[in-house]
Amino acid sequence: MSAITTQDGVDIFYKDWGPKTAQPIVFHHGWPLSSDDWDAQMLYFVAKGYRVIAHDRRGHGRSSQVSEGHDMDHYAADAAAVMERLDLRNAVHIGHSTGGGEVARYVARYGQPQGRVAKAVLVSAVPPLMLKTDSNPGGLPMEVFDGIRSALADNRAQFFLDFAGGPFYGFNRPGAKVSQGVIENWWRQGMTGSAKAHYEGIKAFSETDQTEDLKSIEVPTLVMQGDDDQVVPIDDAARLAVKLLKNGTLKVYPGFPHGMLTTHADVINPDLLAFIQG
Repeated sequence: MSAITTQDGVDIFYKDWGPKTAQPIVFHHGWPLSSDDWDAQMLYFVAKGYRVIAHDRRGHGRSSQVSEGHDMDHYAADAAAVMERLDLRNAVHIGHSTGGGEVARYVARYGQPQGRVAKAVLVSAVPPLMLKTDSNPGGLPMEVFDGIRSALADNRAQFFLDFAGGPFYGFNRPGAKVSQGVIENWWRQGMTGSAKAHYEGIKAFSETDQTEDLKSIEVPTLVMQGDDDQVVPIDDAARLAVKLLKNGTLKVYPGFPHGMLTTHADVINPDLLAFIQG
């Protein structure tokens, strides 16, 4: 198994496909999934000649189910450990949902200062801040995240089926083309991970204010989101994030759901390629 061990003793699993001399594209997955959620993108880009890398966040997928460190600082440090071990440079970092928060913090704290990052992409991403506060009135109330915590603690397996079968992919919308395989693959990835990591990760993705991370990012950054995202509201996410970025571009997809990387890979992948090559 390909893995690195962090300074605090966590084994982080990763995939590394394609020519080692090619430009690297690094994928950062969402909660509560694993690097397997990037299959449609990794196969597409490796076929285009790129080197593609994705890792399982601590407590997720095949990485160590450790007790501590389920916060954005550790997520970014773990990503940095993988990038440094593989000595990746001129990399494009693409993050989905919570992985978008991980990308923002990694690029701001590690990748950009180390000169390792060429471009970044935030897809349906959580920054700048999901939680409703006095300074973020458009956010979601704490009750929403407490509800997610309760559902996970009460019956994680059923909650994951319901979440994947409903709002994540927009399968609860009238006329939606539901894929049972997609639902079960989401469930499989989630149930492989640690319940504690998932429970504590809710605080990480909902309460981490990444305003300063976004402000400090100077590399070209593409912000992509569907306007029917039922998980991360677009008005408090992509539309705010792009205003904070020094070199950001916003692309909105009418009617697309939170999990559009899977349901609409045929549209998203060529757009990612155009940005990377642009």
